[in-house]
Amino acid sequence: MRHPDAAPAPGAALLRRKPVERLVAEGGHGAGGHLRRTLGLWQLTTLGIGATLGTGIFVVLGEAVPKAGPAVTVSFLLAGVTALFSALSYAELAGAVPMAGSSYSYAYATLGELVAWVCGWCLILEYGVSVAAVAVGWGQYLGELLDGLFGAALPAALSAPPGEGGLVNLPALAVVLLALALLLGGARESARVNTVLVAVKVAALLLFCAVAATGVRAGNYTPFAPLGASGVSAAGATLFFSYIGFDAASTAGEEARDARRDLPRAIMLSLAVVTALYVLVAAVAIGARPWRRFSGTDAALAAILRDTTGRAVWSTLLSAGALVAIASVVLTVTYGQTRILFAMARDGLVPPVFSRVHPRTGVPRAGTVLVAAFCGLLAAVVPLGALADATSIGTLFAFAVVNVAVVVLRRTSPALPRGFRVPLSPLPPAAGLGCCLWLMAGLSGVTWAAFGCWMALGLVVYFLYGQRRSRLATGATRAPRP
Repeated sequence: MRHPDAAPAPGAALLRRKPVERLVAEGGHGAGGHLRRTLGLWQLTTLGIGATLGTGIFVVLGEAVPKAGPAVTVSFLLAGVTALFSALSYAELAGAVPMAGSSYSYAYATLGELVAWVCGWCLILEYGVSVAAVAVGWGQYLGELLDGLFGAALPAALSAPPGEGGLVNLPALAVVLLALALLLGGARESARVNTVLVAVKVAALLLFCAVAATGVRAGNYTPFAPLGASGVSAAGATLFFSYIGFDAASTAGEEARDARRDLPRAIMLSLAVVTALYVLVAAVAIGARPWRRFSGTDAALAAILRDTTGRAVWSTLLSAGALVAIASVVLTVTYGQTRILFAMARDGLVPPVFSRVHPRTGVPRAGTVLVAAFCGLLAAVVPLGALADATSIGTLFAFAVVNVAVVVLRRTSPALPRGFRVPLSPLPPAAGLGCCLWLMAGLSGVTWAAFGCWMALGLVVYFLYGQRRSRLATGATRAPRP
């Protein structure tokens, strides 16, 4: 007699769903131990802010401005509105299905195993590659800081990847290893460190606005959109990378003390804070420096302060703040990646090593080490620009799935307890889906080709490994043992 969750035929296996009740019942348990519920609303909110705030302003702004000109502020708003629609869907699903797997788990409960796998595979791209991209930006600001303090720079061979004049980006690797050391100490301990880092980077951005505002010139805002709507759209798609992270709180679903209440609030609060700061800082930056002078610089804000004041001390302070900010992003996004892989391993779709929890710290130690090794290697040898767009397309796909999943769950489980409900549904999820598809269409053909190759690889892994070892396929009811 077949297990009730097992598929009767290979074709049906692709559509088999994991009931929400079973997802919740298995929550927190992995091979060798379980996650611990230690995080409150403030820690979850700073997790979202920590994972988001910094990437677009400190790193990607210099690449987005040449695409949109002064209208980059509109691009930030466009990306923020797109994120808002998806954030509403995330907030409802995080309260209804408070699991570590984030959108992967939501898809598993609503759209079936194959879609869940594809979504999880996109999340591996989104989180893992974004860690590497942000770490590359950390190296840029380290160079600015060393130049300001000592008038010296790191050797190009050790501070830039191949193709950009170097051999290996050691600073990028170093910040990933620092995040690894903090994460191995436990979720509560790393959350405390992240709270301090978030406070420092918010202060650094407010300092930038106060100082750079003295150099704002009205003429720098005209023409406002020199490259037209297509430029605004293209920059918006790149800047969507900057909003990766508000969903990081949802990956802590099994470590939140009151997940149904606090996760939706944390998601919305973190997005609101980040969007306001992004638009403010971008507006001041454009006013203080002509948009054509942004091309080719990843440490744009520090350069603006140096040019505006003529004093290196301000740019040095901002570079120090940027190092803190970007380290916070690396820390929190790495955390999210490990929890997604934890959920996938518990379901049997990836090797069980990712769900082995250390009994003392409550951390999936082996999985965390493997994720950091992958991200560190990527950061050391791959240029930033290619990473940013590759991350954007993976994020947009995952967000599109979440917007569909929230509508499906309303129909399949209408009585399921929810800590938050999307108002006027299904209109916001439909708008979120449409915005995601529109921004995806604005990405380059090279990015789409890379995404297609990644998806093809993912399907090969699923059909050769995941489909056969899925716990729904085998009828397993307990977490796999190491």
